[in-house]
Amino acid sequence: MLLLALDTATPAVTVALHDGSGVLAESRQVDARRHGELLLPAVDRVLAEAGRTLDAVSDIVVGVGPGPYTGLRVGLVTAATFGSVLGVPVHGLCTLDGLAHAAGLTEPFVVATDARRKEVYWARYEPGTASAPATRVTEPAVDRPADIAAEVAGVPAVGAGALLYDTVFTGVRRDGPEHQSAAALAGLAVRKLAAGEELLPPQPLYLRRPDAQVPANYKVVTPR
Repeated sequence: MLLLALDTATPAVTVALHDGSGVLAESRQVDARRHGELLLPAVDRVLAEAGRTLDAVSDIVVGVGPGPYTGLRVGLVTAATFGSVLGVPVHGLCTLDGLAHAAGLTEPFVVATDARRKEVYWARYEPGTASAPATRVTEPAVDRPADIAAEVAGVPAVGAGALLYDTVFTGVRRDGPEHQSAAALAGLAVRKLAAGEELLPPQPLYLRRPDAQVPANYKVVTPR
């Protein structure tokens, strides 16, 4: 196996290469406005560092979000294009699950990322074990922090959303992962594939409509 992992659902543009035993190389750059500009050079850099070529990749895993519309699509379209050109399977994983896998917590916890608009994407998890990864016990959701304060207060939490709203996520772990890591996503995918689990389709998990909207009362001009 040679698995290429990538995720652009958070401000981190992150890519990793995993050979089924461990991560061979990883790149992560945090820049919420340059996903399209940074992703392909990151793929080239990771392949070069590992001494591999793209045509050696046997599987691709991509974070499907939740995340902002534009950034998320960059990773998904790139993964789909690579999969089509190479003729290899493209697997999806929830971005929050990757962060949960990186957290390594031993008690129930929450993952929250910044959804902008003063909201967070979040989910609750049960801790993993030596033989199994952390388990998500709620569906990913998007909410205003104040609306979920009673549910998350005092609960261990990781992610940029928890750090940003630490008066609500009062159990935030500042030493935990803030943004996505493709290395963690790849490690989680390898474990799930080895266990025979079926991963998600590589389809975006938006949870809300995109910021760009067609004007409701625009004037239609037709030729005479």
